[in-house]
Amino acid sequence: MKKAIVALAGIAFLTGIYSFAPGTGKKALAPLTVNTAKSRVDWVASKKNDFHTGFFPIKSGEVNVDGGKLTGGKFVIDLANLKVTDAGGGDGLTGHLKRADFFDVEKFAEATYDITSVSYTGDNTADVSGNLTVKGTVVPMKIQVLIRNSDDKGFFAQSFVSIDRTLLGVNYGIGTVSKDVELAIHIFAK
Repeated sequence: MKKAIVALAGIAFLTGIYSFAPGTGKKALAPLTVNTAKSRVDWVASKKNDFHTGFFPIKSGEVNVDGGKLTGGKFVIDLANLKVTDAGGGDGLTGHLKRADFFDVEKFAEATYDITSVSYTGDNTADVSGNLTVKGTVVPMKIQVLIRNSDDKGFFAQSFVSIDRTLLGVNYGIGTVSKDVELAIHIFAK
């Protein structure tokens, strides 16, 4: 009985001490919302005698910033509204890219990129790891990011990366159409 009373008194004492302990003063920061009017993923795809350019709009997303550093985020890429920007591609290529042998936008209108970790390599450069999901296929993807601005009011970062489209189940034209696609990713948030 004495041991139980001593134990309860100890718990009460510790509870009292910790209830008056100062907090860390650090509050959770709200994520910054991606500016969908400015953010996008530009692409360049090559074939034997030509190349095509275009972009995927960013449909939605958020960026987590703490102490001026990127800590996480998630982006939804709008595959259904992809645009071809070179004169040689036009509406014909746009329609082809939306069909099942490329992105199959009737079934998979969106792709996502979820950041899983951020490792700073310099004051404004970071290796960002995440999972890219396209057509139901999840592929781990690490990209090098140049962070132009990062604070609690705004964020702007860019990445220039090459991706093997066959890893995402986009296999059309292998042998005549390059499997490597060059991406220029531009993310603005506030």
